[in-house]
Amino acid sequence: MGRPDGEDNADLSSDDSPWSDTAWSEDDDDERDGFAGLFELLQGSLSFEDSGEGSGLDSDDGLEEEAEDAEAGGESDSSEDEAGPRNTVGDVPLGWYKDEEHIGYDIDGKKIKKRDREGRIDTLLRNADSDTNWRKVIDAYNDEEVQITKEEAKIISRLLKGKTPHASVDPYPDYVDWFEYDGKGHPLSNAPEPKRRFVPSKWEQKKVVKLVRAIRKGWIKFDKPKDEPDYYLLWGDDTDTADNKRQGLSYIPAPKPNLPGHEESYNPSVEYVPTQEEIDSYQLMYEEDRPKFIPRRFESLRSVPAYEKALREGFDRCLDLYLCPRTRKKRINIDPESLKPKLPSKKDLRPYPRTCYLEFKGHSGPVRSLSVEATGQWIASGSSDGTIRVWEVETGRCLKVFNVGADVHRISWNPSPDKPVLAAIVGHDLLLLNAEVGDEETQMRTKQLLHIDESAPEEDADDKKPAVRWVKHDKFDGITLIHHKIYDLQKAEVVKKLESGLREISSISIHPGGDNVIVGSKDGKLCWFDTDLSTKPYKMLKNHSKDITNVTFHRRYPLFASSSEDCTAYVFHGMVYADLNQNPLIVPLEILRGHLSSDRRGVLDCKFHPRQPWLFTAGADSVIRLYCE
Repeated sequence: MGRPDGEDNADLSSDDSPWSDTAWSEDDDDERDGFAGLFELLQGSLSFEDSGEGSGLDSDDGLEEEAEDAEAGGESDSSEDEAGPRNTVGDVPLGWYKDEEHIGYDIDGKKIKKRDREGRIDTLLRNADSDTNWRKVIDAYNDEEVQITKEEAKIISRLLKGKTPHASVDPYPDYVDWFEYDGKGHPLSNAPEPKRRFVPSKWEQKKVVKLVRAIRKGWIKFDKPKDEPDYYLLWGDDTDTADNKRQGLSYIPAPKPNLPGHEESYNPSVEYVPTQEEIDSYQLMYEEDRPKFIPRRFESLRSVPAYEKALREGFDRCLDLYLCPRTRKKRINIDPESLKPKLPSKKDLRPYPRTCYLEFKGHSGPVRSLSVEATGQWIASGSSDGTIRVWEVETGRCLKVFNVGADVHRISWNPSPDKPVLAAIVGHDLLLLNAEVGDEETQMRTKQLLHIDESAPEEDADDKKPAVRWVKHDKFDGITLIHHKIYDLQKAEVVKKLESGLREISSISIHPGGDNVIVGSKDGKLCWFDTDLSTKPYKMLKNHSKDITNVTFHRRYPLFASSSEDCTAYVFHGMVYADLNQNPLIVPLEILRGHLSSDRRGVLDCKFHPRQPWLFTAGADSVIRLYCE
């Protein structure tokens, strides 16, 4: 598919033979594009002038073709007088427009559409009709077809052979020595040789004599090369040996203080500046838990007051640098991931509560206590609004409302499902109520249990009031237990004393097995005690940022939970094994959120369902939430 053999071949010299099909084939569009790129390179860096050797243009046909080539060359010549390229894509690689329908933009910002390429059949027919079609290449940059001249074709042919572009250029010229040595009798400097070059210096001789005398008398000593020992430490490090230690104390640099961050800026971002409510909450925290620095905002650096603790902290820093001992410790490179305990996957520990399934709304004040009936069918709640409510678990319907007229601190169901009795601490008294749930026979048994005779209270022989007095409630079907004495518990026998190390214990729960106990404190810490192992905590968890209000175990599933005033409830997997040599497995599972803060209080109580892996939470926002799998 090359150009036809004829006068075009005769126009090239023996050194500038035409390309063969192996060097360039018109049918291959990719090779033509590469040839066009080479042509553009030559246009920018070479001038197409030749000495005329090997041209062979003697006939009239050759002159006509040369004139046509000159016209084509004038069109393809990229001189400064002509207009700029049509494409304004710049130095962007053309491969970016490979899958696009346009290539670059014009001066008006409109897309320049690509030219439709001819097929192979059309190219074959056009090559057969025209003798000069083989010299046409595609300019991919401007997306147009350019016909090169014969002079340009000869230059490209020489470049493909590794020769110089122009035949008149000699790549290996003869060396020309531009300096003439003939007739030059004098050197660059005509000054005579100095005497010091051939007469020994007496001062250097005296200096050498002094050095020799000092060496002989031992005044100058040379360091002898140390003999390397033939032994080495097989399991140790050479840096610890006495030979490699410095004489005296080794220098240990003082630790540098931490660099200031965004909080220490005189004009920090809004998210770093605490509100007045947060600043007041810092006063309720322990001194060691309070933040050391509270960020403040100033309009300019000139408005920043002097730091009142600057002198004291500078003095303490000097004492630390002067008095505190420092030792050099080796740093061991350990992968942090290897220090993490290998815990089972959460999918293998299901079921456990994860999402909120139902909300119980009806209280007008914070819900302080919850209790689930033994069968799991009903739930009772006590609130600060002075009411006790009984709910149906499956539907969330409120069945009964008892307005007791005082704050309800704690509430609990009777463990026996035959007699649904509610025990609630109202004020300073204990109130036993008939929940009025179940069938008629169950309610009759409950009424008989709570029935008392209205007799006058009996007094002791010493004319003292009894320690406990039962009084029938005036408004509800129940009785009130009134205390008159304080019980002395000092004579009780202590079986075991657990040392939690906590400041103030807020709640406690015992494992159904009886050998493990979890304790919650008001400083946000939860302790797990294994009574068979030790009297000190087996595990201490610091998950909550505020007080823990309640902790609870599940009766059937290996689950336990904790609720806090930070509006969260944590669910843990706690497996206790029958093998005494195996420690309990504790895995954090889920953080339950959803309650809103009210008067700086969050979740006040949490209870598990007796039969299902469900968790009930009571919040200060007067809402009870049920979390299920």
